[in-house]
Parts: sequence; C-alpha cells; structure tokens
Amino acid sequence: MSLFSNIFSGVTGGVIDKAIDTAKEYFPPDMSEAERAQFELKMKQIQHEIDMQAQQAANEAEKQLTERVALLEGTASDLQAFPFLGRIVVFMRGLQRPVWGFATMYLDFMWFTAWMNLSDRQEQALIVINFLVLGFLFGERAIKNVAPLMQGMFSSGRKHDPG
Repeated sequence: MSLFSNIFSGVTGGVIDKAIDTAKEYFPPDMSEAERAQFELKMKQIQHEIDMQAQQAANEAEKQLTERVALLEGTASDLQAFPFLGRIVVFMRGLQRPVWGFATMYLDFMWFTAWMNLSDRQEQALIVINFLVLGFLFGERAIKNVAPLMQGMFSSGRKHDPG
C-alpha cells in the first residue's frame, strides 16, 4: 500500500460503520431484520464506492508525483544526452542501493564485532541508518512488520549490548 493509499484510507475508513451504528439508534421499532440488513448492505456498498474513489485518487496522486519527480530530476534517457557526464550520473544513481546496502553491512559487522565503546548517540545513529537503508532495500511492508518489535525493544528500556 502506498503513502497516498494510507492517507486516503485514513480519511475515509470507518465513516460508514459509524453512520450505521448511529442510524441503528434511530431505526423505527417496527423495522424488520431484513430491512435493517438491506440498509447495512446499501451503506456497505456506499463505503465500497468511496473506497474505490479514494484508491483511484491515490493512484492518480502517485502517478502525478512520479511525473513531477521525473520532470524535476530528469530521467536516465535525459541524462544520456550528456555523453560522458550523463553516463557517469546514471552509473552513480545505479550504485546507490548496493553502496548503502554494503556500507550498512560493514557498519553492522563492525558494531557487533569490533566497536565496543560506542556512545548512545552513535548507536542511535547506526539504528537509524539501518532502519532507513534496510527499509529502502526491503520496502515499506518490512518496516511495518518490524516496527512493533522495535517499539517493544525501545519502550522496555533495553540497551544494546555489543558484547
């Protein structure tokens, strides 16, 4: 799920359920169960339509963002117009993930094997670097899956023990 999908689902999610709960209080006493069920079904259909419109809006917003980034930063084909420098920039762009990934592996290796007296601030910096780089490499879903574990570790006051 993308950032825009999360934003739109946060805005629309649960509105119909709240409306149904509120409306139930005002149902006429002689309303049959079938009529109540039909009302709920109609409300759920409305919620589905709202969700579909929000998803379409999120997709459009994401498409526009991608187009804007390409317009502002240029594309690889734009850079190829500069014979030597363009190829270097495209090459350097391609190196971003591997360089950050291997650098993070090296930092983690040193952290767990050789660096015994890191300050709290240095350890926090390494945690942030890991979180950013590994999240970038493995995606938003990986961050969401690991976030509760990390929150539990940090809220319990555990301190990293490198030895």
